[in-house]
Amino acid sequence: MIITTTHSVEGRPVEDYLGIVMGEAIVGANIFKDLFAAVRDVVGGRARAYEDALRSARQEALREMAGRAQELGAHAVIGVDIDYEVLGKAGSMLMVTTAGTAVRLAPPRD
Repeated sequence: MIITTTHSVEGRPVEDYLGIVMGEAIVGANIFKDLFAAVRDVVGGRARAYEDALRSARQEALREMAGRAQELGAHAVIGVDIDYEVLGKAGSMLMVTTAGTAVRLAPPRD
């Protein structure tokens, strides 16, 4: 499955637009990650625990979106947008949403 932020795939014209597909992932930040991140913020450096949680949520949202596109018979998802939002009391959760257009592509040119 091709997933791209561009509105086309080089050498593969769109034959059919199948609709908008989305993926969502929500992760909670536990107290130990929060404490570790606070210490890192004071001392300096990167908050690796948050980076890992963010990466995992983004990958899950993209996987979910691709799965929905595959159910429609798509070859690709084009024009993908990734959005991040903090939710919950005191920003205790992170939501990642992905959205794009599921398409069928023409066969590759030789």
